[in-house]
Amino acid sequence: MMIKITTPLTTEVIEKLTIGDEVLLNGIIYTGRDAAHKKLFELLEKGEELPVDLKGQILYYVGPTPAKPGRVIGSAGPTTSGRMDKYTPRLLDYGLKGMIGKGLRNKEVQEAIVRNKAIYFAAIGGAGALLSKTIVKSEVVAYPDLGPEAIYRLEVVDFPAIVVIDARGQNLYEVGPEKFRKE
Repeated sequence: MMIKITTPLTTEVIEKLTIGDEVLLNGIIYTGRDAAHKKLFELLEKGEELPVDLKGQILYYVGPTPAKPGRVIGSAGPTTSGRMDKYTPRLLDYGLKGMIGKGLRNKEVQEAIVRNKAIYFAAIGGAGALLSKTIVKSEVVAYPDLGPEAIYRLEVVDFPAIVVIDARGQNLYEVGPEKFRKE
Protein backbone atom coordinates (compact mmCIF):
# COMPACT_ATOMS: atom_id res chain seq x y z
CA MET A 1 0.00 0.00 0.00
CA MET A 2 1.31 3.40 -0.97
CA ILE A 3 1.50 5.98 1.82
CA LYS A 4 0.79 9.56 0.78
CA ILE A 5 2.97 12.14 2.51
CA THR A 6 2.78 15.90 2.31
CA THR A 7 5.95 17.91 2.83
CA PRO A 8 7.54 19.39 4.86
CA LEU A 9 8.21 16.29 6.91
CA THR A 10 7.34 16.14 10.60
CA THR A 11 8.89 13.90 13.21
CA GLU A 12 5.45 12.37 13.80
CA VAL A 13 5.19 11.28 10.15
CA ILE A 14 8.79 10.08 9.99
CA GLU A 15 8.40 7.92 13.11
CA LYS A 16 5.46 6.06 11.51
CA LEU A 17 7.51 5.04 8.48
CA THR A 18 9.55 1.87 8.33
CA ILE A 19 11.91 0.33 5.81
CA GLY A 20 10.19 -1.01 2.74
CA ASP A 21 7.30 1.43 2.98
CA GLU A 22 6.35 2.77 -0.43
CA VAL A 23 5.44 6.46 -0.34
CA LEU A 24 4.06 9.10 -2.66
CA LEU A 25 5.50 12.50 -1.80
CA ASN A 26 3.44 15.63 -2.36
CA GLY A 27 4.45 19.24 -1.89
CA ILE A 28 7.85 20.88 -2.01
CA ILE A 29 11.22 19.14 -2.18
CA TYR A 30 14.62 20.67 -2.89
CA THR A 31 17.46 19.36 -5.03
CA GLY A 32 21.15 19.31 -4.33
CA ARG A 33 24.19 17.42 -5.48
CA ASP A 34 27.89 17.38 -4.65
CA ALA A 35 28.80 20.97 -5.46
CA ALA A 36 25.75 22.47 -3.73
CA HIS A 37 26.33 20.29 -0.68
CA LYS A 38 29.90 21.52 -0.41
CA LYS A 39 28.72 25.14 -0.46
CA LEU A 40 25.97 24.50 2.11
CA PHE A 41 28.40 22.67 4.37
CA GLU A 42 30.93 25.50 4.21
CA LEU A 43 28.25 28.08 5.13
CA LEU A 44 27.16 26.03 8.13
CA GLU A 45 30.76 25.61 9.27
CA LYS A 46 31.19 29.40 9.13
CA GLY A 47 27.96 29.87 11.09
CA GLU A 48 26.31 31.69 8.18
CA GLU A 49 22.73 31.44 6.91
CA LEU A 50 21.89 29.02 4.12
CA PRO A 51 20.40 30.45 0.91
CA VAL A 52 17.43 28.10 1.46
CA ASP A 53 15.97 27.11 4.82
CA LEU A 54 16.24 23.32 4.75
CA LYS A 55 14.84 22.71 8.25
CA GLY A 56 12.17 20.02 7.99
CA GLN A 57 12.78 19.68 4.26
CA ILE A 58 13.77 16.88 1.87
CA LEU A 59 16.80 17.07 -0.41
CA TYR A 60 16.58 15.10 -3.65
CA TYR A 61 19.97 14.16 -5.06
CA VAL A 62 19.38 14.95 -8.71
CA GLY A 63 20.85 17.04 -11.51
CA PRO A 64 17.90 17.48 -13.86
CA THR A 65 18.37 17.82 -17.59
CA PRO A 66 16.95 20.86 -19.45
CA ALA A 67 13.18 20.86 -19.92
CA LYS A 68 11.69 20.06 -23.30
CA PRO A 69 9.14 22.55 -24.65
CA GLY A 70 5.93 22.38 -22.64
CA ARG A 71 7.57 20.64 -19.66
CA VAL A 72 8.71 22.12 -16.33
CA ILE A 73 11.83 19.98 -16.08
CA GLY A 74 13.82 17.41 -18.01
CA SER A 75 14.78 13.94 -16.90
CA ALA A 76 15.14 13.93 -13.11
CA GLY A 77 16.50 10.62 -11.86
CA PRO A 78 18.37 10.10 -8.58
CA THR A 79 22.14 10.19 -8.35
CA THR A 80 24.38 8.10 -6.11
CA SER A 81 23.84 9.26 -2.52
CA GLY A 82 27.27 8.26 -1.22
CA ARG A 83 28.73 11.34 -2.95
CA MET A 84 26.97 13.51 -0.38
CA ASP A 85 27.88 11.43 2.68
CA LYS A 86 30.71 13.65 3.93
CA TYR A 87 28.35 16.65 4.09
CA THR A 88 25.09 14.98 5.12
CA PRO A 89 25.53 14.56 8.91
CA ARG A 90 26.09 18.33 9.25
CA LEU A 91 22.94 19.08 7.23
CA LEU A 92 20.90 16.61 9.29
CA ASP A 93 22.17 18.17 12.51
CA TYR A 94 21.09 21.55 11.09
CA GLY A 95 17.52 20.30 10.60
CA LEU A 96 17.24 18.56 7.23
CA LYS A 97 14.69 15.75 7.71
CA GLY A 98 14.81 13.68 4.56
CA MET A 99 16.86 12.69 1.55
CA ILE A 100 16.04 10.98 -1.72
CA GLY A 101 18.74 9.25 -3.73
CA LYS A 102 19.98 5.82 -4.60
CA GLY A 103 22.52 3.51 -3.05
CA LEU A 104 24.21 2.94 0.27
CA ARG A 105 24.97 5.52 2.98
CA ASN A 106 27.97 5.40 5.29
CA LYS A 107 27.89 4.73 9.03
CA GLU A 108 28.08 8.43 9.95
CA VAL A 109 25.02 9.26 7.85
CA GLN A 110 23.07 6.36 9.32
CA GLU A 111 23.93 7.52 12.85
CA ALA A 112 22.91 11.09 11.99
CA ILE A 113 19.57 9.84 10.60
CA VAL A 114 18.82 8.15 13.95
CA ARG A 115 20.15 11.04 16.05
CA ASN A 116 17.97 13.55 14.19
CA LYS A 117 14.90 11.35 13.60
CA ALA A 118 15.29 11.75 9.86
CA ILE A 119 14.70 9.42 6.94
CA TYR A 120 16.32 8.28 3.70
CA PHE A 121 14.24 7.41 0.67
CA ALA A 122 15.36 5.70 -2.53
CA ALA A 123 13.98 6.64 -5.90
CA ILE A 124 14.17 4.29 -8.86
CA GLY A 125 17.39 4.74 -10.79
CA GLY A 126 17.07 4.85 -14.59
CA ALA A 127 13.52 6.19 -14.39
CA GLY A 128 14.34 9.91 -14.61
CA ALA A 129 11.92 10.61 -17.46
CA LEU A 130 9.10 8.91 -15.57
CA LEU A 131 9.93 10.65 -12.27
CA SER A 132 9.98 14.03 -14.02
CA LYS A 133 6.27 13.61 -14.78
CA THR A 134 5.54 13.93 -11.03
CA ILE A 135 7.23 17.35 -10.94
CA VAL A 136 4.66 20.07 -11.65
CA LYS A 137 6.79 23.14 -10.90
CA SER A 138 10.52 23.81 -10.90
CA GLU A 139 12.59 26.88 -10.09
CA VAL A 140 16.24 27.49 -9.27
CA VAL A 141 16.48 28.99 -5.78
CA ALA A 142 20.25 28.98 -5.13
CA TYR A 143 23.57 28.64 -6.89
CA PRO A 144 22.42 29.10 -10.52
CA ASP A 145 26.11 29.13 -11.49
CA LEU A 146 26.17 25.39 -10.81
CA GLY A 147 23.85 24.65 -13.74
CA PRO A 148 22.08 21.32 -13.23
CA GLU A 149 23.68 21.08 -9.77
CA ALA A 150 21.98 24.29 -8.62
CA ILE A 151 19.44 24.02 -5.84
CA TYR A 152 15.95 23.72 -7.31
CA ARG A 153 12.66 24.05 -5.50
CA LEU A 154 10.38 21.37 -6.94
CA GLU A 155 6.68 20.95 -6.44
CA VAL A 156 5.83 17.27 -6.73
CA VAL A 157 2.60 15.31 -6.96
CA ASP A 158 2.75 11.63 -6.04
CA PHE A 159 6.54 11.36 -6.39
CA PRO A 160 7.25 7.64 -5.72
CA ALA A 161 9.96 6.57 -3.27
CA ILE A 162 10.80 3.74 -0.89
CA VAL A 163 11.99 4.07 2.72
CA VAL A 164 15.45 2.50 2.85
CA ILE A 165 16.78 3.86 6.17
CA ASP A 166 14.19 4.71 8.79
CA ALA A 167 14.44 6.85 11.92
CA ARG A 168 15.22 3.77 14.03
CA GLY A 169 18.28 3.00 11.91
CA GLN A 170 16.84 0.01 10.11
CA ASN A 171 18.47 -0.28 6.70
CA LEU A 172 16.68 -2.03 3.83
CA TYR A 173 19.98 -2.52 2.00
CA GLU A 174 21.13 -4.68 4.95
CA VAL A 175 17.85 -6.31 5.99
CA GLY A 176 16.58 -7.09 2.48
CA PRO A 177 19.41 -9.37 1.33
CA GLU A 178 19.51 -11.10 4.73
CA LYS A 179 15.79 -11.87 4.48
CA PHE A 180 16.20 -13.50 1.06
CA ARG A 181 19.21 -15.53 2.21
CA LYS A 182 17.02 -17.14 4.88
CA GLU A 183 14.12 -17.93 2.53
